[in-house]
Amino acid sequence: MAAMKKIIECVPNFSEGRDLEKIEKIVNPFRGKDGVKLLDYQRDEDHNRLVVTVVGEPEPLKEAVIEAMGVAIELIDMTKHEGQHPRMGAIDVVPFIPVKNVSMTEAIELSKEVAREAAEKYNLPIFLYEKSATRPERQNLAKIRKGEFEGMEEKLKDPDWKPDFGPDKVHPTAGVTAVGARMPLVAFNVNLSTDNLEIANQIARRVRHISGGLRYCKAIGIELKDRGIVQVSMNMTDYTKTALYRVFELIRIEARRYGVNIVGSEIIGLVPMEALIDTAVYYLGIEDFSMEQVLEARIME
Repeated sequence: MAAMKKIIECVPNFSEGRDLEKIEKIVNPFRGKDGVKLLDYQRDEDHNRLVVTVVGEPEPLKEAVIEAMGVAIELIDMTKHEGQHPRMGAIDVVPFIPVKNVSMTEAIELSKEVAREAAEKYNLPIFLYEKSATRPERQNLAKIRKGEFEGMEEKLKDPDWKPDFGPDKVHPTAGVTAVGARMPLVAFNVNLSTDNLEIANQIARRVRHISGGLRYCKAIGIELKDRGIVQVSMNMTDYTKTALYRVFELIRIEARRYGVNIVGSEIIGLVPMEALIDTAVYYLGIEDFSMEQVLEARIME
């Protein structure tokens, strides 16, 4: 890590969360490479999804990501995929996040290079999203993904949904992929003391921005069958403006109307320290606290 002058984070999401052998093969391209460091990977059987967190210098990171995409295309057949999380492709989404000595403009350019090369190499339709989007309606991943894998063949017939790179038709087994650059995102899920999915859906509608909720919150209801409960699954797209404690408390308020309690929460992948410190400060009522008081933050300066 110390040798890296420019650091970009990538958090690719793959549509495989159950087959351990396949997961290891998909993650393998991020191991043992100069200029690339695998930080974390988490699988979820209910979502049937793998979330990888990796950082690196722009060029070696690009090569590793494209290699991993190729492995996923070989191993994942979307015609047989089932899971709770919305998805449209074997490699569902590939976001790049500037971390150190890298501008958002550079992250956008890297995302376009990856999209262009992967589309040509694998004959894969790819949309650019978030900061890399070529049109305003393509900034929001949910709009691109709407219809999911099963509806993409019909969707791509519409000239307005011509992919930015690759063919104008769905890859028969790998579907469609979105690649882009964005701010750090926190994947934050809140579990509820009920197995009623409609309750989770109703709460998700009230907290997410698109339905009139919190500005930087995307949310859906998800069933965790193995635990006999449901959850509100969220992407917090700017934790500096919509804090985790704010959405947590709003979910608690909305759950009361159904006589339901929060039984836990989880964070998928890595999370910026500031997002958790901000929440700790709120619940502990600490006055005039700053990140400069965090030991690890000072050590890493």
